[in-house]
Amino acid sequence: MRLPVLFIMITVMLDAMGIGLIMPVMPDLLSEVQGGTLGKAAIWGGILSTSFALMQFIFGPILGGLSDRFGRRPVLLISLVVMSLDYLVMAIAGSIWWLLIGRIVGGITAATHSTANAYIADISKPEDKAANFGLLGAAFGIGFILGPLIGGLLAEYGTRAPFYAAAVLAALNALFGWFILSETVTDKIRRPFSLTRSNPIGALKVLGKLPNIANLLVVYFLYQVAFTVYPAVWSYFGKERFDWDPATIGLSLGLFGVTIALVQGLLIRPFIRVLGERGTVIYGFGFDLMAFLALAFVTSGTLALILTPLAALAGVVTPALQGIMSKAVDDNQQGELQGALTSVSALAMIMAPMTMTYTFAVFTSETAPIYMPGAPFLLSVGLIAIALFVFARSGRAKVT
Repeated sequence: MRLPVLFIMITVMLDAMGIGLIMPVMPDLLSEVQGGTLGKAAIWGGILSTSFALMQFIFGPILGGLSDRFGRRPVLLISLVVMSLDYLVMAIAGSIWWLLIGRIVGGITAATHSTANAYIADISKPEDKAANFGLLGAAFGIGFILGPLIGGLLAEYGTRAPFYAAAVLAALNALFGWFILSETVTDKIRRPFSLTRSNPIGALKVLGKLPNIANLLVVYFLYQVAFTVYPAVWSYFGKERFDWDPATIGLSLGLFGVTIALVQGLLIRPFIRVLGERGTVIYGFGFDLMAFLALAFVTSGTLALILTPLAALAGVVTPALQGIMSKAVDDNQQGELQGALTSVSALAMIMAPMTMTYTFAVFTSETAPIYMPGAPFLLSVGLIAIALFVFARSGRAKVT
């Protein structure tokens, strides 16, 4: 594997690790900083996640457009340096407002996922794009494995230790990229930066005019909202339903990440070869429906741990959808497309955390109509069903 590709995969892995590192400590950290009940901590966790996602929504297409104009290298390296500094700020934050500022800046720096995807699109043949996007999905999965596991272990040294670890890792990767990252944007595909197109609404309007893209963007959005139930409520769900400690929460998230990595790194190619990209998406949706429905009603922590990797088997959906859409746009629009997809994901993250954590809070409160910590998973079942319906009715243009 070429070193620049390795750097891109590490960058994506660190994005996932940065999230996963802090997830096991978030319930305790927010209770420590803000006080109050676990339900209140969950709502504040939703606010922090929403602010993070709002910045991704705004800056995803901006950074994607800047990378189409100035190159992938400067966008990625500058963002990693700022990300490292941001984690240091969060490590010493003494109030909820400093944590909020940290999440706002972190959302901007994490919007480079579009640039990482664009880099892979630059170097991939059309028939290899979905599988190569799967490699990035696998890198994300590996980060999701290591992040919660390390975060759970570091929690023994205090709620701030994971933030220091994330800062060091981001800084080291920036140094690595400085020496080995090559540039893929040439004058042949370089596109002038346009703020009109490089904003969430403008990018989506331009891409939405392409055949079949509008419906696929809707499907992608619904799937991202549904799947965000994991990072949004899993820590609180595990603590409330099974009284898990941070180490167990980290283990369960790591188990999920192991399966994601295996599915997207090893199984995506045979799935696409046998089922095609469209069939792969339908398979993934079907698996999600079954997994989310089971998690909504599970009462055994052991059974929840068994269901966790099974739910991750649906991880083929995202790279398959990305592959379909990437083949539908021109080479000089790859950064724009990936920026738009980052914004769609961020828009989902704006809506999902507050929706999921509020649903969790309502159904675990003393005044809950029915005590049901798994209620957010039922909401995800409904969203997946709608996404499957829209996808089934979408056109087959440029879909294999």
